[in-house]
Amino acid sequence: MDVYFLRHGLADWPDWDPAHDDERPLTSNGVVRMKAEAKRLEQLGLKFDVILTSPLKRARQSAEIVARRLGGELVEDPALAPGFNETVVAAIVGRYPAAKAILLVGHEPDFGATIGALIGGARIKLKRGGLARVETQWRESGDLAGTLVWLLPPKWLTSDS
Repeated sequence: MDVYFLRHGLADWPDWDPAHDDERPLTSNGVVRMKAEAKRLEQLGLKFDVILTSPLKRARQSAEIVARRLGGELVEDPALAPGFNETVVAAIVGRYPAAKAILLVGHEPDFGATIGALIGGARIKLKRGGLARVETQWRESGDLAGTLVWLLPPKWLTSDS
């Protein structure tokens, strides 16, 4: 199964209060850029059996933009909030055994650390709006392993070419 990791788009608040971080929305530029990314994903012919998103507002908004463009089931999953890891990915993959492709929308540094753990110990960082594709498979030991197929920066995903 291919698991795609999309970090939410640009988000900010003037007078940001860390106590309300879960409510921080995408900026207007973040919305515009995420719409451009969704268009690029459509041009690439990507299809997802399910789109799972963190409940934090900026991730949910990013996932909604992609789901509106590409269609597919959108599910809010509290396990994608900060604290996400490879154990959570394994549980998600196990919940969707017939799926060919799943999109996860969430946060750094969890996504980078999780991708790194799945592919055997690498340092990965997704910029805001970055997208990674990891081909997953179950090991004989019962653990989920992965191969990083590609890592796309937001600049490429939002360019016109």
